Amino acid sequence: MENHKLVMPEHLNHFGYLFGGNLLKWVDEIAWIAASLEFPGRRFVTIALDKVEFRKSVREGSILRFEVNKTTQGRTSVQYQANVYRSELKKADEELIFSTHITFVCVDDNGNKTPLVI
Repeated sequence: MENHKLVMPEHLNHFGYLFGGNLLKWVDEIAWIAASLEFPGRRFVTIALDKVEFRKSVREGSILRFEVNKTTQGRTSVQYQANVYRSELKKADEELIFSTHITFVCVDDNGNKTPLVI
């Protein structure tokens, strides 16, 4: 799954760079959407990100491309590789700025683990 996000002034810290928390929120949201589309009608909660390392800074006006692909599927959980690329309007190329594995577990109405596939 692929998605894009434009970095706006409200996403920046007081130094003019993207807040890391905003990037993590977007990765979580976009990966959750991928899981929800792949397993319709199932309920997911995030249980882990394997690594949080911000490789490059991001400024206002940057366009971020999120690439999310399933890597592992268990009985009650699913993991995705999430890569985030930055491009700027003044440049034609894009650069990898963040990557992680994000894991979701499927839960029932009471929050108990439940199989992904019934």
